[in-house]
Amino acid sequence: METEPVILGMHSITKEFPGVKALDQVSLSVRAGEIHSICGENGAGKSTLMKVLSGVYPYGSYEGDIVFQGRESRFKDIGSSEAAGIVIIHQELALIPQLSITENLFLGNEPRRHGVIDWVQARRRAIELLARVGLVDDPDTQIKNIGVGKQQLVEIAKALNKSVKLLILDEPTAALNEADSQHLLDLILGLKGRGIASIMISHKLNEIEQISDAITILRDGRTVETIDVRAEGVNEDRIIRGMVGRTLENRFPERTAEIGEVFFEVKNWNVQHPLSVERMVVKNSSFNVRRGEVVGFAGLMGAGRTELAMSLFGRSYGTFLSGQVFKDGKEIQLRDVSEAISNGIGYVSEDRKALGLNLLDDIQDSVVAAKLSKIARRSVIDKVEEHTVAEAYRKSLRIKTPSVVEGVNKLSGGNQQKVVLAKWMFTDPDLLILDEPTRGIDVGAKTEVYGIIRDLAATGKGIILISSELPELLGVSDRIYTIFEGAITNSFTADEADPELLLRSMTSAKKKETDQ
Repeated sequence: METEPVILGMHSITKEFPGVKALDQVSLSVRAGEIHSICGENGAGKSTLMKVLSGVYPYGSYEGDIVFQGRESRFKDIGSSEAAGIVIIHQELALIPQLSITENLFLGNEPRRHGVIDWVQARRRAIELLARVGLVDDPDTQIKNIGVGKQQLVEIAKALNKSVKLLILDEPTAALNEADSQHLLDLILGLKGRGIASIMISHKLNEIEQISDAITILRDGRTVETIDVRAEGVNEDRIIRGMVGRTLENRFPERTAEIGEVFFEVKNWNVQHPLSVERMVVKNSSFNVRRGEVVGFAGLMGAGRTELAMSLFGRSYGTFLSGQVFKDGKEIQLRDVSEAISNGIGYVSEDRKALGLNLLDDIQDSVVAAKLSKIARRSVIDKVEEHTVAEAYRKSLRIKTPSVVEGVNKLSGGNQQKVVLAKWMFTDPDLLILDEPTRGIDVGAKTEVYGIIRDLAATGKGIILISSELPELLGVSDRIYTIFEGAITNSFTADEADPELLLRSMTSAKKKETDQ
């Protein structure tokens, strides 16, 4: 088999921020038409390395050399790297929701005729680009009206319009269900067949195993090793060992659950879509949670898991129609977020950057934000107490930061998630709803989050865990409910649940025999 030429060489890249060396002599080599994955814990330097490559951190702000297509490259911004054929697709997609697919595809690069934008040509070209990524939607459709999986395809179509030679994908499947994830992976493999190289950053090790030709592992800003998958093969244990410097013998911490009586119960909960009055996002749903119990919720994307959770948490989503909530046998009202918090309910959102944190705040402000009354004296915040509380959570949750006065925007994804957990733990909730709490964080940080869940349950708190990862639900939950098209279809104990059983129940409204 003929070896493809090297298209990219990054040599001894070092990048420093005040007080932190984010990259230390990192080297990376990618061949033409190769799918090269980069693995590492949050904070290992993966995104920083890609920002150096794409010109977000321009030449002169780092040490080392970048050689692309045989020439030394000194990119001054994203525009110059894109002109060379390097396109990066960030985890937070750079699309404008109110614009159409066509307008997003050509934004800033519109085809013109006699100085005027030629929308006929743009639409025709959009149809061609969408066909290349397997998307059949009308190009006049607004971005906000298509799902995240299709938005990813629009981003790739946008890259193809820029004559991409090296495509960088940062956590491309983090927000996708299994079907959309597989479609995207197949598309990346198809691009490889056309000679387009890809660099993929992902925490989903099974996907990395599936499509990678080579894997570079980073740890603490340094290159640990590069694995030639075609020659050596690879398994998850080897990747994990390189990432964290040790094996994770048991990713799901063992625990002996001491489950008490039912203390939280929802009956016949119905919620309407906020914009479409004919669409029910939660349909006549009933469930309960016991003290010390971890209750999982499984469902495909769009099934209504998050809608159910947010509607319960102070009616934060949709139009409430009917239903009752009981706590310790007494009916409670959850008409707004403050009422939910005062009734002992906390909610860790699936979108930590948009809904979980204010990225302009520092860590200590973020930790106490959900219940300022706990550290206020005569309506004035006690800053000493605030610092003491935040410092205690920094230590107990092992948040990697030199100081709690650092901005949360400077933290890695895993450490930001720990701050969000601290924020809701500070409210001392009886019921903590965790919506995709490990999305976009590495395996080491995931294990730490599982430990936090175990410890919270051990104190008698009830936990609701919403997750798209079935192994996670099966490894952490005591009981699992499945949701299909807004309705709770079944519930399973941890002992009786398995992936096949859950998937069958997640894709059908049919109840198991014992529930009929």
